[in-house]
Amino acid sequence: MEEGGPGHLLSLRADPAGAGAAAPIAHGGDLDAARRLFPGAPEPWLDLSTGINPVPYPCPPLEASLFRRLPSGADLAALRRAAAAAYGPAPDAVVPAPGTQILIETIPRLMQPSRVAVVGPTYAEHAAAWIRGGHAVATVPDLRQAEDAEVVVVVNPNNPDGIVHSVHDLFRVAERLSARGGLLVVDEAFADLEPIESLGPRLRPGLVVLRSFGKTYGLAGIRLGFALAEPAFAARLTAALGPWAVSGPALAIGRAALSDESWRRAAAAARQADAARLDRMIGRAGGRPVGGTALFRTADFPCGISMFRRLGEAGIYVRRFESAPDRLRFGLPADKAEWCRLSRILR
Repeated sequence: MEEGGPGHLLSLRADPAGAGAAAPIAHGGDLDAARRLFPGAPEPWLDLSTGINPVPYPCPPLEASLFRRLPSGADLAALRRAAAAAYGPAPDAVVPAPGTQILIETIPRLMQPSRVAVVGPTYAEHAAAWIRGGHAVATVPDLRQAEDAEVVVVVNPNNPDGIVHSVHDLFRVAERLSARGGLLVVDEAFADLEPIESLGPRLRPGLVVLRSFGKTYGLAGIRLGFALAEPAFAARLTAALGPWAVSGPALAIGRAALSDESWRRAAAAARQADAARLDRMIGRAGGRPVGGTALFRTADFPCGISMFRRLGEAGIYVRRFESAPDRLRFGLPADKAEWCRLSRILR
């Protein structure tokens, strides 16, 4: 899942009265929008509006030839093997892509017009992509409300509240949908650093699992993501993406990072500790943490609009939500200076 709007997201648009007005934000990380909202804020901005690991994987040295030639079949196969070892399925069930967003866009085009249930509120691009694909889409509050759907989309753990669905419940939905030629799409964008069970090692017909690379490894600009699916559907999805979908440098960096299990374990422990630290800071500032993952924390404040403005005027950009104006989502600071800067404003 790429970094974008869980439900409808708001920012404040400056007005002469200074009260602010609602304006939709499509995705996090848009510091140009932040500067328009708070033109007097100090630089550099501290961008906490995304759920990307703030401590990136150290990229290995790259051969110059990777930038001069098209990626080879051997390069792609090596990445598939590394992803299979990291995520659990066989290599022929792995579909590398230039980011999970393109997979979110492509999967609806492979399905006949269907009734689609998106369990939400969640990452808004899922519903939007199925609507663009000509499907009838409804957002439902839980899996029990998706019984009549032919396609069900679940983000697990969810963005922005971190809700986790049990493997048992998801498999039950997958079996029901598969029997009627339907599909369950489980977006595990934030699963890598969480103590939850992934569906990747236990694929079955009618199930597609999405995995994000950029969030976990702090390398969103690499543009790399994966779909995990039964080989027949994986082959259809690979064909739809076309040849050379992933760049040579991304193949090399992805292979190195996915093979580094010790780094991933250390990152999970460090980010979980950071998330707990952020919850404590939010609590001392009067916020009530309501969920999240190791890469972001979501909290309700007595006046979220005021807190959003206070942070923005200090050059700290977070997320807020149209459906819950007092709710803010915080990404993690990267280092001691950023932690201290956030702490000073929250105090």
